[in-house]
Amino acid sequence: MPRTGLRVVNARQHNLKGITAELPHRALTVITGPSGSGKSSLAFDTLYAEGQRRYIESLSTYAKQFLERMPKPLVDRIEGLAPAVAIEQRNPTVSSRSTVGTATEIHDHLRLLWARLGTTYCRACGHVVRRDTPESAADTVLAVATGRLQVAAPLPPAARRTHALVADNLRAMGFRRLLVDGAPAHLDELPPGLDLAAAGEVLIVVDRLVAGDAARARLVEAIATAFAEGEGVALVLEEAARHRFTVFPACSACDTPARAPTPALFSFNHPTGACAACNGFGAVLEYDEALVVPDPARSLAQGAIDPWTKPRYEARRRLLLRTARQLGADPDAPWASLRASVRRTLLHGREGRYTGIFPFLRELEAKRYKQYIRVFLRQYQTAQTCPGCRGARLNEHALAVRLDGRTIAEVSALTVEGLDAWLRALPLRAAERRLAHAILEQLEARVTYLLDVGLGYL
Repeated sequence: MPRTGLRVVNARQHNLKGITAELPHRALTVITGPSGSGKSSLAFDTLYAEGQRRYIESLSTYAKQFLERMPKPLVDRIEGLAPAVAIEQRNPTVSSRSTVGTATEIHDHLRLLWARLGTTYCRACGHVVRRDTPESAADTVLAVATGRLQVAAPLPPAARRTHALVADNLRAMGFRRLLVDGAPAHLDELPPGLDLAAAGEVLIVVDRLVAGDAARARLVEAIATAFAEGEGVALVLEEAARHRFTVFPACSACDTPARAPTPALFSFNHPTGACAACNGFGAVLEYDEALVVPDPARSLAQGAIDPWTKPRYEARRRLLLRTARQLGADPDAPWASLRASVRRTLLHGREGRYTGIFPFLRELEAKRYKQYIRVFLRQYQTAQTCPGCRGARLNEHALAVRLDGRTIAEVSALTVEGLDAWLRALPLRAAERRLAHAILEQLEARVTYLLDVGLGYL
């Protein structure tokens, strides 16, 4: 009767001590046991090695030179063995910055999606930030404005040399009407004592017209002129309202500058997008009082403040005890029994020649180029959520861009299942969907794969 299984006789490879075993074909066999019992020696170094060796021996001499030759394992006989395939377990993470999103390229496609479709909001006032054009600015004004309009350009700071020079330049360009701190003025009839170079707000009136569809072409031309003369800024004034437009990525309401959304802006591995406080890690190392004072039951004399128990800081320890006595504290009393004000001074304060342990450790960071200093300081630090980005790893410019009301950090924090649901419910106009079709297709393919292999919880 033909054998239907795999038989290993007297395997002695590595930790194996004369193992004889039979394994069935067409079945899942699991080899278990404590560490060092020989599981890998049987599976990889015996069965896989012999299967590979026999397969390579069956090839031509020419083909053998391109393949890795494996030594024959220490075993008397293996029967029923076919060519073997081994899957090596490796951690593909090559950096502490790596995430599921970066490892699967999902985050790369999210960056492209935000750069293509994201809406930038002002970091100061929350107003939508966009680059205006004369046509878009005119459409915005005509949609809400009625009555008389004035199109104006702010006098650039670089043009404010002297009053006479400002007046001569404006006359040379053909402008006569101004708005100085909100009051109308004519260049040929300026009030005595008015200094255009020192005035608060000086607006150059480019044109005056009545709002309406018939005036659209004239309004577009006037706004384009205002952009040119106002260094990219134009204002359209109504009787009781003003509209501010800019060709730069800056807030039209308060002029807070913004950065153009690019893929690099949304990468925590790139200086353009990484949080400056934590360098894109999402956490910072801070000194932890629980590590500095590991045992509050100890007294100062017994070494309650651990960093100064080291031999090199004997002088600091004597100064600590002397300062504690000056503060009215008993160096032999448990740390936990000292007054809160005394503990605060000994940890964070300065008293004469004495420097608290936390300022001392921070000053010592200037010598971090020495390895033993780095090792010493690291003993008393713990990773804490970055206060600058609150763990988002990106700077404020990247977090000011939203898609469907969410930042890229918020979407990246979703599970794969949550990301799949968000992508399916993403409200996009037809033009936006066409613009991002290839990106969405790649995202959905990667998310679907992770769900198919049962990794939707990641």
